[in-house]
Amino acid sequence: MFKDMLNDKANAKNRCLEAYKKAQELNESLNAVITFVDPSEQLEHLVEDGKMYGIPIAYKDNTTTKNITTTAGSKILSNYVPVFNAEIVDRLEAAGAVCIAKASLDELAMGGTNTTCFKGAAHNPWDLHRMTGGSSGGSAALVSTGVVAMATGSDTGDSVRKPASFCGVVGVKPTYGRISRYGIIPYASSLDHVGYFTSSVEDACVTLEVMAGRDDRDMTSSNLPVPEYSKLLNSDLKGRKIAVFKNVIDAIENKETIRIFNELVSKLEARGAIVEMFEFDDALLKAMLPTYYLIANCEASSNHSNLDGVRFGVREPGETMEEIMINSRTKGFGPLCRKRFVIGSYGLFDDNQDKLFRKAQKVRRLLVQQLNECLKDYDALLAPASGDIAPLLDGAVSDQLSDSHLIAENHMVLGNFSGYPSMTVPMGFMEGCPIGVNLTCRAFDEESMFDIAKAIEEETGFKNLKAEVK
Repeated sequence: MFKDMLNDKANAKNRCLEAYKKAQELNESLNAVITFVDPSEQLEHLVEDGKMYGIPIAYKDNTTTKNITTTAGSKILSNYVPVFNAEIVDRLEAAGAVCIAKASLDELAMGGTNTTCFKGAAHNPWDLHRMTGGSSGGSAALVSTGVVAMATGSDTGDSVRKPASFCGVVGVKPTYGRISRYGIIPYASSLDHVGYFTSSVEDACVTLEVMAGRDDRDMTSSNLPVPEYSKLLNSDLKGRKIAVFKNVIDAIENKETIRIFNELVSKLEARGAIVEMFEFDDALLKAMLPTYYLIANCEASSNHSNLDGVRFGVREPGETMEEIMINSRTKGFGPLCRKRFVIGSYGLFDDNQDKLFRKAQKVRRLLVQQLNECLKDYDALLAPASGDIAPLLDGAVSDQLSDSHLIAENHMVLGNFSGYPSMTVPMGFMEGCPIGVNLTCRAFDEESMFDIAKAIEEETGFKNLKAEVK
């Protein structure tokens, strides 16, 4: 899609204005946008030789944008207008990209449904009765409809890769530190990654070339050079070793998902890939989700302690400073955020840190060690990104203690625990809705990840998918 747009530079301004208009028209159905951004001023200063010249994009609304409201999907930040840009905003603008919207997300990026935004739930463009997944669901929906060619996201547990599966797009979470997080409103600092959505693997390569690189304002960002992934792209799988995540396969209850996945694996083998099962310690995997919740919510409680109506956020009235803070946080946060802050605060109590928080960090280390054992012998770990298509917005809640939930629906958190690159690409359809496959590779080996993803894309034919909103 990028190539077609770059080959039609003369139409760049009209294209971006049309995207802006279409986003507004579709938002009545999708509710995927929090703030629309008129592109007119940006179009007056386009960078002619940029890799993304005149390409319409959207930012997940936890990305700070100078003089443009940035809410992170929370009522408490509904009045926040930053005075600076996130690093990725400056990089994308320098490449000629044009922002037309700030996309919906779960409140403060906490959640996997995109139903907790203060503006209401986002709707899946393939079936408006279904969720987009979260927390980056608004961004995924906008790419899925073709309104924008790329949208940014953030991924703390699977917040880019799960919506990519549900919305039929490419979702990339690169290596921790590959993209600067400066100006991204945090969730959990040791787990947060900047990610993004495109409709093809090649566009994903170009996007990473633009967004990646060292930023001295983010001391966790990497000094390693950024390859030209799009020029290195090679879908030859001969001799590539791919591990199938056996525990995930065993935990998936939907037989059609397994059939689609097995069919894909057979095609990869026919291309010369060596595909074998790899089994993790099952008991350790069942501890993965509670470990994630504890670490993430402890870090979130610390990161968001300044959202109190005094230092930041919408201020509610009160007789004392304490009352102002209590009222502001009570009314400013939704129930899910308040619940997570309670869990995080409990884990950070002095008496609980050794018993809970540090123990969770030890479990995290053991899980990463298992992933390292796998990737020592294989180029990638492969599994369905989800056991099923996107859930219905008013559907029944799954058994939270089942293997299906603990393992099949949450295994991608391994990419956040480890910081290793991980991405989701479409692999099939059920009931008219897409479902994706996920692959995780070694640290900073995005090149191999893109190569394998490109081979998958060629075998499925699911490139530049576009949902028609009905």
